[in-house]
Amino acid sequence: MAEQARLKTGALGAAGITFLVVAAAAPLTVMTGVAPLAVSIGGIGAPVGYLLAGLVLTVFAVGFTAMTRHTRGAGAFYSYITLGLGRPLGAAAGLLAVLSYNALQIGVYGLLGVQFAGAWTRFTGTGAPWWIFTAIGIAGVWALGRRGIDVGAKVIGTLLIAETAILALLVAGVLTKGQLTAGTFTPSAVTSPGMLAILGFCFAAFMGFESTALYRGEARRPDRSIPRATYASVAFLGLFYCLVVWAIVQAFGDERVVEAAGTDPTGLFFTAMDTFVGAWASDLMYVLVLTSVLASQLAFHNAINRYAFSLAHDGLLPAAFGRTHPRFLSPAAAGAAQTILAAVVVAGFALAGADPYLQLLLLVNTPGAIGVVTLQALTSAAVLAYFLRRRGVSGSRVAIAAGGLALILLSVVLYLLIDNIALLTGAAFGANAALVAVVPAILAAGVAWAFKIKIKSPSSYGRIGGEEVRAMNPGPSAAVLDNENRHTEETHA
Repeated sequence: MAEQARLKTGALGAAGITFLVVAAAAPLTVMTGVAPLAVSIGGIGAPVGYLLAGLVLTVFAVGFTAMTRHTRGAGAFYSYITLGLGRPLGAAAGLLAVLSYNALQIGVYGLLGVQFAGAWTRFTGTGAPWWIFTAIGIAGVWALGRRGIDVGAKVIGTLLIAETAILALLVAGVLTKGQLTAGTFTPSAVTSPGMLAILGFCFAAFMGFESTALYRGEARRPDRSIPRATYASVAFLGLFYCLVVWAIVQAFGDERVVEAAGTDPTGLFFTAMDTFVGAWASDLMYVLVLTSVLASQLAFHNAINRYAFSLAHDGLLPAAFGRTHPRFLSPAAAGAAQTILAAVVVAGFALAGADPYLQLLLLVNTPGAIGVVTLQALTSAAVLAYFLRRRGVSGSRVAIAAGGLALILLSVVLYLLIDNIALLTGAAFGANAALVAVVPAILAAGVAWAFKIKIKSPSSYGRIGGEEVRAMNPGPSAAVLDNENRHTEETHA
């Protein structure tokens, strides 16, 4: 690809790639915005949930990085699932990825509104509706995305250092002044029913770690640096998340933290910071949270737009989404559609008087979390299938073992997440059933859509998976497919 040819090769080592990926995960937003929900639902064992998610994703990463080595970086979940499981499931995975990322991004707009409203009240002493800040945030993200502005590596790096430092400061304050216990790691805490419900949050907190593969063209010795960066990213996030959430449990105590998280989830971390470090640190954390969530939303917006742009070029989404801005050369059409969708969803919740945190964030994020775990499980199945067909290649045995084990583990996680969804959402059975049904419905629609494309336009069907997949697995030619379709029609006639 021309764009790839312009990338500066050998510019990034394993440490640099790890830095970029961890920064894009916005750990401060995850901790202050979502971890309190995990504690209120999962109890004092919540820190272990992040650790377990990290362990499972480490197994997943073994097969994922093996696939990256052999495919030379052929795209993300969409391309890998296409290569391993075929174009129909690949098409379904692409559509599911767009839905899942949209759900996660749009749900976080509720968190953005609450955080900005809280900061406004803290610094001005006056109140303002959350949806005003959310509307401004949506418009700002659209404007920056339209101009092709992404959060640069230097900005992301600065934010990561600041976010990590402020959270480390909180941990240090709790460790030196608090009364520490090990209740988090007891069997009763880890096996609490609520722990099963928060698995989606725990896995979603690692969102984007697989993007290490996207830096292959710029990496030094990519066959070594990409796997190292992937493992380092998962290890750091898992251990850091576990440590920070454990510190919050210690800050309030095993007996009080669940109630405190349920009563004031958005203020949990700031209350702890006020108590163990000081009001100045809490004020600073408020500012860093606002920049963190904005940067995260913009990064999500740009990623969704480019995914939609690629799917449009592959014939899976309307061709209009594949148009770029004539001046800024950004995927402006896809960005406008994503912005309108976000505005409509947020407006619906605001007009209904819904809680932006406990309803917009939770209900909209839930199908996104289920979708991401489903994509990870499908990718593991794709790794298994891909290397079973290539048993003679180097590293195939390890990839097969890792892919199979990750598939089993992620399938169990997916089952437990769905089975305990009521504890996560607090919604009625009908609403929960509808949220869960979104994912299989999209998968089924994607498979059906791929077969329809195969019948109506075999050449378009051959584009599914992207250019890298077409280079590795071109599939049957249009003429062959036309003959197959004609034979099928004659058979049924």
